[in-house]
Amino acid sequence: MYDPLVNAHPGIGAPHSSSYWADTAGIAPEDDGPVSGPLDVEVAIIGGGYTGLSCALHLAREHGIRAVVLEANQVAWGCSGRNGSFARISGGRVPLAELIRRHGPVTAKAYFDEMSAGLNTVRDLIHDGRIECDAQPDGVYKVASDAGHVDGLKREVGLYNDVLKYDARLVTAEQVNAVHGGAESFGALYMPDGFSMHPLKLAWGILRMAREAGATVHVGSPVTQWHSDKGDHRLVTPGGIVTAKHVVVATNGYTSPALHKATAGRVLPVHSQIIVTRPLTAEEKMQSLVGSECMFDTRNLLSYYRRLPDDRILFGGRSAITGRDAENPKHRQNLQDALCRKFPVLQGIGVDYNWGGWVAVSENSLPFICRVPGLHNVVCAGGYAGSGVSFSVQSGKRLAQMVAGDSQPTSVDFLHQIPRRFPFQPFLRVGQRLAYAWYRFKDAQ
Repeated sequence: MYDPLVNAHPGIGAPHSSSYWADTAGIAPEDDGPVSGPLDVEVAIIGGGYTGLSCALHLAREHGIRAVVLEANQVAWGCSGRNGSFARISGGRVPLAELIRRHGPVTAKAYFDEMSAGLNTVRDLIHDGRIECDAQPDGVYKVASDAGHVDGLKREVGLYNDVLKYDARLVTAEQVNAVHGGAESFGALYMPDGFSMHPLKLAWGILRMAREAGATVHVGSPVTQWHSDKGDHRLVTPGGIVTAKHVVVATNGYTSPALHKATAGRVLPVHSQIIVTRPLTAEEKMQSLVGSECMFDTRNLLSYYRRLPDDRILFGGRSAITGRDAENPKHRQNLQDALCRKFPVLQGIGVDYNWGGWVAVSENSLPFICRVPGLHNVVCAGGYAGSGVSFSVQSGKRLAQMVAGDSQPTSVDFLHQIPRRFPFQPFLRVGQRLAYAWYRFKDAQ
């Protein structure tokens, strides 16, 4: 598997990774093929996922700027076509209490409002573009996987209600078991806003909207070299050199240090893996996931899961440390074991799909939408930490505003700060291994 810390770029026109999403998305909409010959453009966007496509769409639709998107493989080849499918009020991985402690209640509320706006941006795009992406009814459960976690959820609900003025609520074990059967369910924090959908269909819908608005989307066009001179940027692709006045970096967890030294080391790519079962019988469904709501648990190495429209269960979590180890069958087995601990009725159930991809964690575990230091007219966004379906779309919208001249399009200062580089970069994965071992120990207690 492509490893951002090892490989210079993700490939050249590689097909989508085998997954449930790729098999059920239907026929891909048209793109503009690979770059063929030199191009001179106003804005070049590196990365054809949610962030890049949203930026291209909003540049064209709201600012009259026709950008060119450069995607190494296929549109939404990375996280945008592989994710767990939850569009919710989320971004980064800092607990709410810690966010308030770090930045204060006013900034925490402003950030929550920006995340909420991101969810609404996704809703608006689905509505305006008539995107058929199998959107399910709203509802998000953070499930207490241990009885000792319930008190923490109570405190979190209080912060949502009192500080953020948001109607989260605590539901009892009996109430959550109406939709979440099985074990490891001792209550939950419930959020009424947030839904699941087909992530690749969503990306393809935004692609159609962006091209209809005037953007150009080139696939099979990785940036293999990047030179800056006299205010212009020359992006070398296999099919030709793209010269741009503005550059948007929208590669997130698929950002190689080889792309540019100015962007290197600012995110840690973390591998997330997903399995999808065979369709459930009626009895299995009644004793596992009756509803279609978004579910994730309170473990340190959390699991996320949902019932799909065809009655399969999607179940995901953290897995390999390196790309070289990503195909190891033990990671699939670990997920299947975790699934069956939650839902004993599924013991021995067949798994029809198994895939993974890279999410990006910043040094402060929060996302960023900022200018790249040392490079003229270059902006970037990322660090969604596996919770970025809606926030990546919102980030693309904010990047478009920055390209158009708004230096800080939100009131949340930390979003626009340059992410610090990770220290001791040659040893990053050593630290990650130690952290995972500690988290597994804590989760097993």
